[in-house]
Order: sequence, then structure tokens, then C-alpha cells
Amino acid sequence: MAVDVELTRRRFTLDEYHRMAKVGILDRGDRVELIRGEIVQMTAIGHDHASCVARLNHLLMGRLHGRALLWPQNPLVILPDSEPEPDIILLGWRDDFYRHALPGPEDVALLIEVANTSLRYDRHLKGPLYAEAGVRDYWIVDLEGRRSRSIGSLRPDGFTTPTASPAAARCCHSRFRIRRSPSPTFSADGS
Repeated sequence: MAVDVELTRRRFTLDEYHRMAKVGILDRGDRVELIRGEIVQMTAIGHDHASCVARLNHLLMGRLHGRALLWPQNPLVILPDSEPEPDIILLGWRDDFYRHALPGPEDVALLIEVANTSLRYDRHLKGPLYAEAGVRDYWIVDLEGRRSRSIGSLRPDGFTTPTASPAAARCCHSRFRIRRSPSPTFSADGS
């Protein structure tokens, strides 16, 4: 006779997660993030991914210097049980550079994930998490499909229907500019 066993997962709070790092149980080199109370191993960063993040950082930093803060691959506190480390976050400008507290979703102008092997995870797990937390704009750069997905603006039940655009992905594969405007607007034609 087979017996079904219900497995119970031990979920961690943000405070517990931070204490694990403070006492050395977790190390920055572990490449983990806290997602809905679970410590999740992040995928390895390959050369295409690293290059794309570097290009986007270079592009955005040059155009938004002094108007927004670029927060690449750093933690973002979004829910009491979640602290992801997105590839790129554009934050509202603060003179203290968020020294005394990590930014929250209200500080995010744009959040970008670069997906080489993590497209499903970024779309189906992180997308709803970001929407629930109140992130207003979320993009995924799909390196495999060589396009970006503007996951869009927040709705009560999640983000708007994603629209595919080659713009941000083209940034990672060719020359690319941002038009000067109060908010970043990516040109689709590379001009």
C-alpha cells in the first residue's frame, strides 16, 4: 500500500534571508535570490547575457546620467518574502544612492531581465511577482529569440499583454540609441 506524503517547504522571511548572509551561511558568490520565501539559485551568466547587460548599462547610463540611477544586478525589496536581483533597474534619482535602505517597487521606473535560458522563469514567475509588488514597467530581453518583450504596465490581475519588440534585443546585437525624452524611449530602427 502506497502512502502519499505531503511535503512541507520551509519558507524564509526577508529578515531570515539577510541574517543567513550576515552570518556567512549565504555568500554573495552563491548567486541566489529570495523568491516567495524560497532561496532560488540563479542561472549562470554567460557571455551573451553579460554583454547584453553591459551594453544596456552603457546605453542607459550615458543618456540618463543625473536623472535616474542605474541599479544593475542588485537586490530589490519587493515583498516581505522576496528580494530578486534583476539584471537592470532604472530607479528614481536619490542623492544618497539608496545607501540607507534598498529600493522598493515604488522607486522603479523600469525593470529589465535579460533572458538567455530563463525566459519562462522571468515571464511566468518573476512577471507576476513584479506585478503584485507594483512594478509599473517590466521588459524581458529574449536573447534566444533576439527580441524584447515589453511585459507592460501594471493591471490589477498582472501586466498587460506582452508585446514583442526587437528594439532592446537589437541593443544587445548591434548599434542602438535612446531618444532624449523625459522617460527612456527605445527606437526600433536603431536611430
